This record gives sequence, structure tokens and C-alpha cells, in this order.
Amino acid sequence: MNASTTLPPEPAAAADILQAGRPGRTIVLVGLMGAGKSSIGRRLAQRLSLAFIDADKEIESAAGCSIEEIFERLGEQAFRDGERRVILRLLDDPPHVLATGGGAFMDPLIRARIKERAVSVWLHADLDLLVRRVSRRSNRPLLKNGNPRDVLASLMERRYPVYAEADIRVDSADGPPEQTVQRVADALSRFTQRPMNGTST
Repeated sequence: MNASTTLPPEPAAAADILQAGRPGRTIVLVGLMGAGKSSIGRRLAQRLSLAFIDADKEIESAAGCSIEEIFERLGEQAFRDGERRVILRLLDDPPHVLATGGGAFMDPLIRARIKERAVSVWLHADLDLLVRRVSRRSNRPLLKNGNPRDVLASLMERRYPVYAEADIRVDSADGPPEQTVQRVADALSRFTQRPMNGTST
């Protein structure tokens, strides 16, 4: 065999490379609507060979109707109660990638359980980017009343200080989703190598 030939990594080595970005706990993505939690989460899960779960889809499955319908028929508080039950149940499952709704991390019980059993990743995005992204969809209950920019700015003011409690912060920006997935994977790798939990940017 030619001495310069590059051999593929042994299976164990490949597994070590993959494991470097997996913290051994569920990875929970938090952030405002439009931050890319579902699209990034799905790609990240595929990259790490983990299951992907969208909490909003699980809530709709449990309720038998859409989130928009839950808001219209029962109100936001009923939705939040159901959201809490679903997410706490999902956090008992084996490690996976979990995309949560924008308000989930605001719940103190959910936040405490995530801190105990998972690794939280805040997908941070600026206002202009969020406005551009949410304008592509019309089924956001919190955007039904009022100018989307004003609503998002108000949500940012209330929620960003709480999102900052996440273990990791990664900027979600324009461009191919794979770029953000790479930033998340790199941040997770650094996080798993630290002797004590910290915050990555």
C-alpha cells in the first residue's frame, strides 16, 4: 500500500468524532418564532444521529387540533398548560433534539427541568431577520393582533433576558441553514469538553 494513502477512520474513531458534539442529554433549542428552531433542529438531529421532536407538533397531536385552534377555542393559558405537560414528558425520553415554542422557556418549571436534564441552546436572531422570516407564514397566534415588528420587539424585550439563561447561545443568521447547524455543533462540542457548564457564543 502506498504510504501516502489516507485511510478512512476506524469505526471507533468515527464514533468519537460524532460523540464529541453530543452531550449525552437532550438538546433543547429555544428562541423566538422565526429563529429557525425546527429547521436547524431537524438538521442537527440528523447530523448527530439523534431523534428530532418538534414540541409544537407534539402538542397538536395531543390536542387533536392546531395550535392556532387551541388559542382561538381555549386561550393562551390552556395552550401553555398543555405545552408544559408535553415538554416535561418529552424531557423524560432518551436523548434527542427538541425544538420548543418561543414561550416555553419562559415557564419556570420547564426552564428548571431543562437545566436539570438537558442542554439548552438559544438561537439568537435580530429583529429584522425575525420579521422577514415570520412574514412568510400567517398562522402565528401571537401575531394575529398588531404589527408583527412591534409584537416581536415587545417579545424580544421580555424574553431575551430569560433566553440568556440558556447553556449556549448561537447566532441564527441569513444564509444556508447548514452554517447555523455547524455553529451549534461547534458550540456543543466546546460545551461537552468543559469541566463545568458555561455559555458559548
